[in-house]
Amino acid sequence: MTWEGNLARGTGSLTGVSSGAFEALPYSLPTRIGNPEGKTSPEELLAASHGGCLTMSLAGELTGAGTPPERLDVAVTVVVDEVDGRHLVVLSQVNVTGRVPGIDDAAFAAAVRAADEGCTISALLRASARVEVDARLDT
Repeated sequence: MTWEGNLARGTGSLTGVSSGAFEALPYSLPTRIGNPEGKTSPEELLAASHGGCLTMSLAGELTGAGTPPERLDVAVTVVVDEVDGRHLVVLSQVNVTGRVPGIDDAAFAAAVRAADEGCTISALLRASARVEVDARLDT
């Protein structure tokens, strides 16, 4: 990763991921607090990580229960707020919609809870923030 310039006007590039999944993702202060203009932010990447982790965990829970999903749609919003003079991640809000044949609302809710408990990113976030997961079946 690199950064050039001061905080207000500088820009950075996220590089060097060992998987090769991306070459360079640009980021800057405005991407964190305003219009992203095609750039990312650490919080956006955290939301993507949380969503990916929870989605895979849920697919595993459902498949293990004999009700593999046809489709899971997950949206995550990470919220940063000022706490005691510092900016901290205070919430990760997760919305899950699942198309899962042969399952009822109660079984889906139980699978979502288990998936959240098994998601390493949920555990990491809960060390200092709230994690809220809302889920519903797509009928």
